[in-house]
Amino acid sequence: MFIIRKFIPVFVLVSLVLTACGGTPPDVQAGLKVVASTTIVGDVVAQVGGGLIQLTVLFPTGADPHTFEPRPQDIAALSDAQVVIISGLGLEEALEPVLEANVKGTIVHASDGIDVLAFDGEVSGQDGEHAHEGGDPHTWTDPNNVIVWTENIAAALSEADPSNAATYRANADAYIASLRELDGWIRSEVAQIPVERRKLVTDHRALGYFADEYGFEQVGALVGAFSTNAAPSAQELAALEETIKLQNVTAVFVGNEVNPQLAEQVTQDTGTKLVYLYTGSLSEAGGEADSYLNFMRYNVNAIVEALK
Repeated sequence: MFIIRKFIPVFVLVSLVLTACGGTPPDVQAGLKVVASTTIVGDVVAQVGGGLIQLTVLFPTGADPHTFEPRPQDIAALSDAQVVIISGLGLEEALEPVLEANVKGTIVHASDGIDVLAFDGEVSGQDGEHAHEGGDPHTWTDPNNVIVWTENIAAALSEADPSNAATYRANADAYIASLRELDGWIRSEVAQIPVERRKLVTDHRALGYFADEYGFEQVGALVGAFSTNAAPSAQELAALEETIKLQNVTAVFVGNEVNPQLAEQVTQDTGTKLVYLYTGSLSEAGGEADSYLNFMRYNVNAIVEALK
């Protein structure tokens, strides 16, 4: 169910010095050494691995996965890891050369096995960016896809640490039950929004899986790409504002980790509401979106409140 790649490191730096996800760093002699890319991937890995793993999350809270640049301590963590888990589908494209050069353990693509959505529009931008070859990488916006992540993570940890496979399986089953409960809650919340108002305009195309699963239409994005690392032309921006007016869109949703200046301009021009979501990162520990489950609840509440 998951893709495994192994690489021979070009160089190995100092041992792991950064442990993510908060709390007291574990005994360096104990537990499977696991690295996750984003805070969202890291949270799911933590649910499955529990206290049996030493988990390092590469991307800081609030980091944009599309533009992250690793630090020396991140290279060290990758070099030391027995298992590295990324979302995949090109989300961590900028990280791939670093993985190839430094990882000697197992690399797992959490999104392997998901029915991938194709990019449904022309990609533009002054940097000439193109769509991810594998399709839309934002798989986690549908918790049913995170069930696939959970299965892949449980299988990877069990393979690397077979003596604890039963615990990983039990942890995964418990988390999957929470994800199924979340899916049911989302459906009940979305039911409050009239069908004709289920229209999404976002800063970039990050809600495709959510829209596909829960009956929304993505009518436009400020950046016609999957990445935030692009910019629209004046003509594209004018066309989007015209679409917003013609389709009676009431809100523009922008990720907390991106510059809202462009979204502010569009909402002022069109008389719509600007609504902030979490897209590629959780919040700080203790915040309103400090776990994947809370991340989804926050976003759904914000979408429902803006559109109902």
